[in-house]
Amino acid sequence: MGIFTNKTLLITGGTGSFGNAVLNRFLCTDIGEIRIFSRDEKKQDDMRHCFQAKMPKVADKIKFYIGDVRSLESCRGAMYGVDYVFHAAALKQVPSCEFFPMEAVRTNVIGTDNVLTAAIEAGVECVICLSTDKAAYPINAMGISKAMEEKVAIAKSRTSGKTRICCTRYGNVMCSRGSVIPLWIDQIGSGNPITVTEPSMTRFIMSLEEAVDLVLFAFEHGENGDLFIRKAPACTIGTQAEAVCELFGGDKKNIKVIGIRHGEKMYETLLTNEECAKAIDMGDFYRVPADNRGLNYDKYFREGDETRNVISEFNSSNTRLLSVEETKEKIAALAYIRERLAEEKNNV
Repeated sequence: MGIFTNKTLLITGGTGSFGNAVLNRFLCTDIGEIRIFSRDEKKQDDMRHCFQAKMPKVADKIKFYIGDVRSLESCRGAMYGVDYVFHAAALKQVPSCEFFPMEAVRTNVIGTDNVLTAAIEAGVECVICLSTDKAAYPINAMGISKAMEEKVAIAKSRTSGKTRICCTRYGNVMCSRGSVIPLWIDQIGSGNPITVTEPSMTRFIMSLEEAVDLVLFAFEHGENGDLFIRKAPACTIGTQAEAVCELFGGDKKNIKVIGIRHGEKMYETLLTNEECAKAIDMGDFYRVPADNRGLNYDKYFREGDETRNVISEFNSSNTRLLSVEETKEKIAALAYIRERLAEEKNNV
């Protein structure tokens, strides 16, 4: 892997979908060590047994650290000797954050500050913070807390010394833990109606592999304080539900509309109109450099900057919307879906 040769990578919230995807991608390379930092010992034990069975020759590269990003001391305890950090620990469920907003603040905002403080103290070379499209024009507690995570990361980058800090922002990751597609598959398997919040609602969609690719792109190309966004397609929730029905033999007539949940939007934004002013188009990605002006605003009245990019807001309604067939093809390519389809075939 070149830049990861004999290096130590720490993944916060590492027992989640993203952490598992990184292990599957990196464990068989020449990376030195991958540390999984999380607070759930049961998930760590399950992950340990899974990779010992799946990749016995390299499973010893995984080191497990029990801890919580809410505790600066436990972050410090896991950070010694670490070269790189992928910060994925977060509260991500919109409704639960709506009901318990201070819990979102403690994990997503204060937790991020703790991780970055510990990383800077330990001389970590690079930290990539994972964010979400809900941080752009946020209307719910989860999105607001993730927007604050981004602000904390950018602020820390101004005084981080040798530690480079970047953020990545992406949309819905298909078949990640707590996402809707596994729920729909289970509903179809049980003979129940598929429950859909609002069929015309649009969402960006991407695979776990694409999420990892975005983080790696930021890692390789980012400068201190950068925000990276992947140009992703989108589809309506109704289209996604129909695609899952076609793949798993569900009846489209049984799709049940249950209404928008607490804190949800009709569409999501990955790149705001304000960020467009300085965004750099990098092909499949946008890069938004940090605003590193000082607090002395007086000089900007005398020395203005009239330049502005012509890029427009990038959201899930003005990006390319996939058809049912295109959505089905994208979903069917996922390893999780292939496994579930194989299970169904074997059970027939």
